[in-house]
Amino acid sequence: MTEEKIQDKPIQEQQSSTKETELVEEELKETIQKIKDTAREEDPKPSSQLNLRTILGGDLLSTDLVRSQIWLIVLIVAFSTIYVAFRYQCQQDMLMIDRMENQLKDAKFKALSSSSTLTEKCRESHVLEILKQNKDSLLHQADQPPYIIEVPE
Repeated sequence: MTEEKIQDKPIQEQQSSTKETELVEEELKETIQKIKDTAREEDPKPSSQLNLRTILGGDLLSTDLVRSQIWLIVLIVAFSTIYVAFRYQCQQDMLMIDRMENQLKDAKFKALSSSSTLTEKCRESHVLEILKQNKDSLLHQADQPPYIIEVPE
């Protein structure tokens, strides 16, 4: 009888250990199922209230509406950046054009002033006055009109 008890004892231990293993596995499955139920990748449904706390908290940015329109938002930001950059460059070009137009006006006025001064100094009466002041007697004003010499061809 002792042999039967000895042989039954390992069998009972094996059966009890398999039962314990099954219980542990069931508990593990239940725990995993509970974790799966509580941890979802979906966003919670946004509340119908839209207040400052939800906006500043970032809840608005995690909604499905924003996620579905993310490429539109990126496109709008890119176009806005390009618009601001081109406007800045255009303003810089306009300032440069104004500066160059002012320089052109100054250059035209200086050229006009120089041209009028040169025209005044090149007049015949002015040249004769300067010659008289320098006492240059070789040149004088003609008394007779010029002769026209006709050359036969």
